[in-house]
Amino acid sequence: MSGALAHIRVLDLSRILAGPWAGQILADLGADVIKVERRGVGDDTRHWGPPYLRDESGMDTSESAYFMCANRNKRSLTIDFTQPEGQRLVRELAAQSDVVLENFKVGGLAAYGLDYASLREVNPQLIYCSITGFGQEGPYAQRAGYDFMIQGLGGLMSLTGRSANEAGAGPIKAGVALTDILTGLYAGNAVLAALAYRDQTGEGQYIDLALLDVQVACLANQAQNYLTTGTPPQRLGNAHPNIVPYQDFPTADGNFILTVGNDGQFRRFSEAAGCPEWADDPRFSTNQGRVANRAELIPLIRQATVFKTTAQWISTLEQVGVPCGPINDLAQVFADPQVQARGLRIDLPHPLAGSAPQVANPIRLSATPVQYRNAPPLLGEHTEEVLGDVLGLTAEMIDRLRRQHVI
Repeated sequence: MSGALAHIRVLDLSRILAGPWAGQILADLGADVIKVERRGVGDDTRHWGPPYLRDESGMDTSESAYFMCANRNKRSLTIDFTQPEGQRLVRELAAQSDVVLENFKVGGLAAYGLDYASLREVNPQLIYCSITGFGQEGPYAQRAGYDFMIQGLGGLMSLTGRSANEAGAGPIKAGVALTDILTGLYAGNAVLAALAYRDQTGEGQYIDLALLDVQVACLANQAQNYLTTGTPPQRLGNAHPNIVPYQDFPTADGNFILTVGNDGQFRRFSEAAGCPEWADDPRFSTNQGRVANRAELIPLIRQATVFKTTAQWISTLEQVGVPCGPINDLAQVFADPQVQARGLRIDLPHPLAGSAPQVANPIRLSATPVQYRNAPPLLGEHTEEVLGDVLGLTAEMIDRLRRQHVI
């Protein structure tokens, strides 16, 4: 094993997406991530299908596509830690680990002696990252939190969807579980910060991450727009609240995205559209003016863009340095020459399917590049390996645990 985190062991007690996403990032960076799953059941997302990974004959395997997206480079160990013997195994693994990831309800692991206070006694240097819907305190702390609900409660859906004066207006969630993904990214960053602090002080620490906190933090300029003005931003469809024109426009054969970022780009776009007078019109010559007068400008642009195809617009505007692009489906994404040049699809050997497709990690490190050691594991695939390698259990001991239904 190699990688920037090859010296780190992570005990991943999490399931669904936010925690496993953080675990996969750490695993891609070289950490030995041991995924502890429920005996006979596993991570909930193993059953979130179809679709399922297909074997070489095109038949479905037991591995869901959802599970496959967030569990690469991990080892799977099944333990029933409702049993005292299972709790003992997890504590012994925590004593040999650097990081614990978990996303149980607040206080959920205390009953098993697997909360931070308990595990810190066996490993004072442990970094323990808890991911919950609402954090460890506050009036909502005991509630379960799911991505879709948090997108609504945390304000994202008040910003996403067609504007009130358009047909089909109303709130829309993001097309992926964005709050979960962002929480996983924050968790990975928090763990790395805690590891850096431990390198300096020798001290572990507790990390409290909440989906709601992350969602509110990631409202970015929209949150700042509200805090600055006191006026809640409204849904604008694909338009931008602070930049115009910065949205989709119709073409002769579909739609394309135009992202004008400054006044010089707007002048070049106006010339390419055959309407150079737009750039000299005091209503439109500055971004401030274009934002104030978007209701007048956008229809003019729509009338102009329908006379060329999407490919023609992209070719024309790229030549004059105006940012733009198509609206691709995922087949087009993975066929895109830039996506292919960057190697964003990878394929890993898989015991059931022969090969498992994956999306590559976007982190490019020059000295310690990401390495893809193994596909997402089968349920309990590494149980004997982990118990033998990490805890030194003999085959007889492991067989006894299996007979007792602990593993």
